[in-house]
Amino acid sequence: MSSPDLSPSPVDCDAPLHPSALVGLRLFNQRHFWHAHEALERAWIEESGQIRELYRGILQAGVAYLHIERGNYNGAVKVSQRCQHWLSPFPEICRGIPIGQLRCDLAAAMQEVERLGSKNLADFDQSFYKPIFYQE
Repeated sequence: MSSPDLSPSPVDCDAPLHPSALVGLRLFNQRHFWHAHEALERAWIEESGQIRELYRGILQAGVAYLHIERGNYNGAVKVSQRCQHWLSPFPEICRGIPIGQLRCDLAAAMQEVERLGSKNLADFDQSFYKPIFYQE
């Protein structure tokens, strides 16, 4: 008798994005990170399965950027680490979103945050806030 498979079920990366996720991505790209968080959180709540973690990872990237804008060095570092953890299991592209690029963009922004340190975070170059390209 074989033991039950307890591994997580695969994510259907070919399925369409949740409508609230689409709204959240548009808001993220407009740098309205708080409102993007709210929309992506709706998608996270309404979805089931592993795809929820994709939405949580994206919304947490926005939260990390929001912490940077507000000068919260420790918050930005902590949230970006969690974000990378949630995004790491996903393939390079999932549901039309280039997750690999998002991971790289967030890592580059956080390198700049660490270079500046908590005392100089006001000097953060906002060009590090990269849009998330996606297919609707």
